[in-house]
Amino acid sequence: MSKRKRACSNPNPNGGDCGFPFLMGTLFALLMLWALWSIKDQLNKLLLIPTAILTTSSEAVLDPPDKTFYDDPDLSYSIEKPLNNWDEKRSEWLRLHPRSAAAARRSILLVTGSQPSPCKNSVGDHLLLRCFKNKVDYCRIHGCEVYYNNLHLHPKMDSYWAKLPVLRSTMMAHPEVEWIWWMDADAVLTDMEFTLPMERYKDHNLVVHGWPNMVYEEKNKSWTGLNAGSVLIRNCQWSVDLLHVWSKMGPVSPNYEKWGKVLKSVFKDKMFPLPDDQSSLIYLLFKEREKWGRKTYLEGGYELESYWLSKLGSFEGINDGGDHNPRYDGDTCWKEMERALNFADNQVLRNYGFVRKDLTSSYVYEVPFDFPRRDVLR
Repeated sequence: MSKRKRACSNPNPNGGDCGFPFLMGTLFALLMLWALWSIKDQLNKLLLIPTAILTTSSEAVLDPPDKTFYDDPDLSYSIEKPLNNWDEKRSEWLRLHPRSAAAARRSILLVTGSQPSPCKNSVGDHLLLRCFKNKVDYCRIHGCEVYYNNLHLHPKMDSYWAKLPVLRSTMMAHPEVEWIWWMDADAVLTDMEFTLPMERYKDHNLVVHGWPNMVYEEKNKSWTGLNAGSVLIRNCQWSVDLLHVWSKMGPVSPNYEKWGKVLKSVFKDKMFPLPDDQSSLIYLLFKEREKWGRKTYLEGGYELESYWLSKLGSFEGINDGGDHNPRYDGDTCWKEMERALNFADNQVLRNYGFVRKDLTSSYVYEVPFDFPRRDVLR
């Protein structure tokens, strides 16, 4: 008996061949593959999220196909290696990332940090946490981001010298940021509504709290003529060059101890023999005023009792690691830092309906929505 031919499972009532729908389906599949292949580059960009670069508003900006300075195999983040043509490299990167470029002129990144190891005193770790919270609160209120570093990016650059490699690498990691604001870990912002007067610094690249007569005049020169614990520095070639020259007076220099003797001879009130970042910066400004001093703004227009900017206090009573300065009683140091931190925190808590009655206490009470700010600042 001859075998019967297998019929279509869904025969066409009009007698059409069942191969036609199959042919159409195949063509449709091929067209879909061709369409996906034609946009494969765009799909790759969307899927490769780790290669995205984040703006200061935390929005992912996809890299264009054009090469940037990041593609240079000789690129180095090291403080010891010079970085040439940074203004041109940064400008080209911004040209290729127009969304980042639009906000670059007014962007600020606050950078802070502490030592890699825990403090010797547990109170020190608690204070570091609260000081960091203070900075995070301020940045959230003012729409800027904060970066916390707790590593030595160069094995020799520790203590107060540790910030120089951090500033250098931050400039390169964030070409979209115009200004970087370094604050020591123990610096406390106590006026949470204070806004930096950036228009005042439009013609400068470095802003520090200081006094011109103690920096530039021979007879009044002091190693405390400015405060390097809070520094506002522009992301530009001038700043990159300054950091490179500045670092050569630090522990990476083979002449580190010789620089200490030089600084001791210039600053009669300097108490310790080795170079520090602060006296080294004053020395550079004094010796090369035309090169470095002309673009440096010594801010002294407000709150001279603070270490740098308006309503900002830095407490030298507690050193890195939680030890307290022998010039200060330990209990007094802790209480005064607690009062300053609580004073700042009250301004934040007010927006959530609570404040402290006592700046030495953690107990809070509820306040009405329209509770006057002046009552918080008492």
